[in-house]
Amino acid sequence: MTSTAELLQAEAELWCHAFGYLKSMALQCAIKLGIPNAIHRSGGTASLPELHAALPVAASKRSCVSRIMTFLAASGIFSEESPAAAADGEVAAGVRYSLTPASRLLVDDDDSVTSGSHHTCLSQFMLLCCSPINFRASQSLDDWLRVDELDGDNHAAAAAAETPFMMANGASLYGLTSRDAEFGARFSEGMGSDSRFVAEILARGGCAPVFAGLTSLVDVGGGDGTTARAIARAYPHVRCSVLELPEVVVDAVPADGGAVEFVAGDMMEYIPPADAVLLKFVLHNWSDEECVRILKLSKEAISTREPKGKVIIIDVVLGSSASKQILEAQLLLDLCMMVILPGKQRDEEKWHKIFLDAGFTRYEMSPMLGSRSLIEVYP
Repeated sequence: MTSTAELLQAEAELWCHAFGYLKSMALQCAIKLGIPNAIHRSGGTASLPELHAALPVAASKRSCVSRIMTFLAASGIFSEESPAAAADGEVAAGVRYSLTPASRLLVDDDDSVTSGSHHTCLSQFMLLCCSPINFRASQSLDDWLRVDELDGDNHAAAAAAETPFMMANGASLYGLTSRDAEFGARFSEGMGSDSRFVAEILARGGCAPVFAGLTSLVDVGGGDGTTARAIARAYPHVRCSVLELPEVVVDAVPADGGAVEFVAGDMMEYIPPADAVLLKFVLHNWSDEECVRILKLSKEAISTREPKGKVIIIDVVLGSSASKQILEAQLLLDLCMMVILPGKQRDEEKWHKIFLDAGFTRYEMSPMLGSRSLIEVYP
């Protein structure tokens, strides 16, 4: 028989799941109100009165700020320092809130540049993840699972609901970014901030061996060239190019004195020759069959010269870390793919099969990017 304590603990676990969406909403609220910036401007720590003075919150609702901050501190976004007692027993100061490594990634204050503490800001990526459009798509998951794609009598309904995102929004993710200017801008800003974060890590010394000996690299699906520019700056011996769809690169111009060029094309048809092909957060968008097709074209691109090059993949490898939090992040990303795109995250066994099917002979995996791994694949 389940004990009373176990029943109550089980109830608490269910509450945490059922109300879990409020974690996202509280984070979104903090970003939109500018709380990380306000704490940063106060020297990295701020009291409630200081936050009240800095934030655009109505005076009648200031008491709610402390409740939100208490929750976000309990969640690890901020740290909370309790009041200290003075020598006479009186409370010397009120509660103060400080930035943690997580909330420092939400600071986009220009002052951080001049102070020398500048780093990539992920606020725009977090706001993209919290978008009502994505939230609405996730609410269609159970309805989507009921639609049988193999049911010939219901083919039209299945085609219109390739993903929960399509079922909820009447268009694919990329279709909606083209049709809805506001969401398209949010998507570009969000993915750009994620690219800058990864690029910053790649530019650090620990990744230097990955780019040693390379003279050219093509970033497939590289968007506005953020990652390619960072690689070109950190490793000047590598000439970088970006392969993107014509509508993406129509206004693009060579960057960094010509060190980064843009090539219009479709990665499903052709990938330009280079010593290395970079696929950053690309393959998780596609089915296994489509990944094999992309990798075969990548193999052709790196095999036009001797010695043959390599494909560099930055993507999730499920179970690559012993960290419980990283595993949870990876599994959440897998559910995200299920909701918004017909792709998925993969464990090493699935990656291995895809590499073999595409004609590659060996690979090396390194979990140097936290929730994502850097994979080098060789012909």
